[in-house]
Amino acid sequence: MNKEIEQLLGENAKGLLEHECKTVSREKLHLPGPDFVDRIYTATDRNPQTLRSLQAIFSHGRLGGTGYVSILPVDQGIEHSAGASFAPNPEYFDPANIVKLAIEGGCNAVASTLGVLGAVARQYAHRIPFLVKLNHNELLSYPNSFDQIYFGQVEQAWNMGAVAVGATIYFGSEESHHQIIETSKAFARAHELGMATVLWCYLRNPAFKSDKDYHTSADLTGQANHLGVTIEADIIKQKQPSNNGGYLSLKNFGKTSPLVYSQLTTDHPIDLTRYQVVNCYMGRAGLINSGGESGKNDFADAVKTAVINKRAGGTGLISGRKAFQRPMKDGVKLLNLIQDVYLDKEITIA
Repeated sequence: MNKEIEQLLGENAKGLLEHECKTVSREKLHLPGPDFVDRIYTATDRNPQTLRSLQAIFSHGRLGGTGYVSILPVDQGIEHSAGASFAPNPEYFDPANIVKLAIEGGCNAVASTLGVLGAVARQYAHRIPFLVKLNHNELLSYPNSFDQIYFGQVEQAWNMGAVAVGATIYFGSEESHHQIIETSKAFARAHELGMATVLWCYLRNPAFKSDKDYHTSADLTGQANHLGVTIEADIIKQKQPSNNGGYLSLKNFGKTSPLVYSQLTTDHPIDLTRYQVVNCYMGRAGLINSGGESGKNDFADAVKTAVINKRAGGTGLISGRKAFQRPMKDGVKLLNLIQDVYLDKEITIA
């Protein structure tokens, strides 16, 4: 095994690398592999052009041909404001450097806004798969509101040569109804035009914060995933779970089963993440976990997140701020380290 990976896991190494999942067995999952598009997506209603777009993503970069993906997402200029996102490394105000980082980092695709990717499409759309993020939560309105607004159209992404579109839905929020309707229509149009679809399945409601922050509970994020695949997201992006019992924390809310907590999950992070995979139609839609915000232990955190995702049966990682809020050579190193987890054959499915 890659010694750097083991060292970065530190005291968590044994618990993560040797864990045996006894909830939903790996034999019941549709796991990533070199034939994933042939084995899984060709059984769906996706047209040949969409299958070609999916194959373009799964065939590109250092993870090409493995069934795993590593994606660089840089939509934070809107989602978290350009100043907050790019002040640590101002060169990423330039869209070209965003795409260069994804290429140099060996990513399967680069995900960003209509404006960012459109600014350099003729230079780079043929060199790395483009994933255009269509809607965003802008933070310039005062007081701040939290909604997802469409900044671009599916046809614009197609015209620039993108192979996929992405969108966010804040499940659980008052605004989720119109977001579901808008995004469902956008994804249907994208599939008509032959593009793949990626959904950021996030939760957003003050009620989900009480004794814990249940925005990252396995049961609630799992249900968000299940709603996401219902509108035919080909790949689900989700925050990795850090707890469980979101349904149980609220009175008279939704429906769940005691079996979710006694048989389908445990407190182990791999088992919690497996429940997310289970809700992606047992892995028929790939689960990619987000890398989270940048901090003091970015390399260790990124490796830990990747190991949990891979061993749970996930499809990869989508990590942005940890990579672009540092010098490019260090960002490339972080992305490569994440990819090394998925390339390491000794890190197996739990």
